[in-house]
Amino acid sequence: MIMLPRNLYHRIPTRSIMSNASGPIAETIKEKLTAAFTPVHLEVRNESHMHKVPKGSETHFKVIVVSTKFNDARTPIAKHRLVNEVLKEEMAGPVHALSIVAMTPEKWQEKLEKGDIIGASPSCRGGDGSLPRSN
Repeated sequence: MIMLPRNLYHRIPTRSIMSNASGPIAETIKEKLTAAFTPVHLEVRNESHMHKVPKGSETHFKVIVVSTKFNDARTPIAKHRLVNEVLKEEMAGPVHALSIVAMTPEKWQEKLEKGDIIGASPSCRGGDGSLPRSN
């Protein structure tokens, strides 16, 4: 286990879980990621409204997961694989797209200190036509 320097540890929130979505799929994603990673920061963003899907859809998500459980995952793809494994049922079913930001508390703190924000994903550019069209 990696110990954080005392001055860094106090700046990282003990737990911050946010969601712009309250639908059943968003709640399931939040619950599963919380159980698997015990994150110090978690955001679940439903970005379906940015795509050509019916209003109220839960098909496109961005998750921001900050956890010490990513300390041993050396590459971004290794971190993404951990998240994808936890959400494999959702990805096989109702979730069409998942944007993942997964980082250690140290990297998150660096991002905060630089004033970096994690914005929304780019707007839909048409898709492949596999999802129902919005009205």
